Amino acid sequence: MKKKLLFSILCFGLMACEDIIDIELPTQEPRLVVNGVIRVNDLSQEFIPIEIKVSETNNFFEATPVTSLESIVILTETLSEDGTRVVETSFSNLTDVDRGSGTYVPDPSFSTEQRIPTSVLENDNVRFVLIITYNERRYYASTKYVPVNPIEEIRQGTQQLFNEESTEVIVSFTDDGEQDNFYVFDFDFGEFLVTEDAFYQGKSFEFSYFYNKELQSGQEIAVSILGADRGFYNYMNVLIEQTENNLGVFETPVATARGNIFDITGLNNIDIVDNVERPQAFPLGYFAIVQSFTKTITID
Repeated sequence: MKKKLLFSILCFGLMACEDIIDIELPTQEPRLVVNGVIRVNDLSQEFIPIEIKVSETNNFFEATPVTSLESIVILTETLSEDGTRVVETSFSNLTDVDRGSGTYVPDPSFSTEQRIPTSVLENDNVRFVLIITYNERRYYASTKYVPVNPIEEIRQGTQQLFNEESTEVIVSFTDDGEQDNFYVFDFDFGEFLVTEDAFYQGKSFEFSYFYNKELQSGQEIAVSILGADRGFYNYMNVLIEQTENNLGVFETPVATARGNIFDITGLNNIDIVDNVERPQAFPLGYFAIVQSFTKTITID
């Protein structure tokens, strides 16, 4: 009985010493997030694998909710040889896979085909335009398809970087010397790296990537190379810098990295979509259609 009484007094004393501290965390209006990076892994497929995911930002310690759009469409525009005017346009209306899922694909309920044929990627004068209507606001993005050379080899290295438990993976590929190229590498686990060919244009290039953890023997990882233009390269570079503390590039970032999607609500001139007059009127995310190649490696 004495032991029980002593324990009760101790617990009461600890509870009495506990102070509740209220921390005021920064809040902001929810912002639309668009994950519109479409990877084309196989050009032999009949249609481009269109899938766009949308959600909203939220306050600290709260889950990021998916959201529903009023409409979402992709325009495929064929430009003139000099790129100054549109000579042909086709439309792809998208719908959510399941109501409220936040994942949008070409609408199969239309009487006409809404999927985009892969064959259009052969034309360098094709531009893709994304138009979203959400909460009575309109958003706009445009992009061109960016091809890429495949990864030639991926192997495990033996070097370590700062961390004794790190794992080295060595990647090699050959750059296309006919133009300036930008690359995004996906190293699985939400880890990304960007590089440009300023110092290896037209040459074979080999580099090491270090995972800051010890991977398990027999574990298989997938490494992908994605084509990128300068805008996508810059965007991913900012996101990687913001998520160095292992937040993952698809988590809500601390800072608002601006992508290529603009709020065009009320704009009279669709050719000017740079948000100069409204610098804070933009959603988060990026719209791109890029070629991608993937190789897997099994850790020793």
